[in-house]
Amino acid sequence: MGIRNKNKPKKIDLLKMSDEEKLRMIREIKQNLRLRAAEAKLWQSLIEADSLTVNGQQIICEGNRLIGLSPSGSLKSF
Repeated sequence: MGIRNKNKPKKIDLLKMSDEEKLRMIREIKQNLRLRAAEAKLWQSLIEADSLTVNGQQIICEGNRLIGLSPSGSLKSF
């Protein structure tokens, strides 16, 4: 009785796929990579910021680490 890794990605045989399916998959992969790159750039700019203000409330200020925001507007820091 073995344990299966459910997070293992499904293997895809490109030779058995139609050209349409290949193009669709390539477009999806490109879009996902663009989104990940844009997100990484955003996070990098937030990390490099000395202070961050959202709707007039200062969230990060030189060394205070943000843990979360609540809908009521209160800030939680660590």
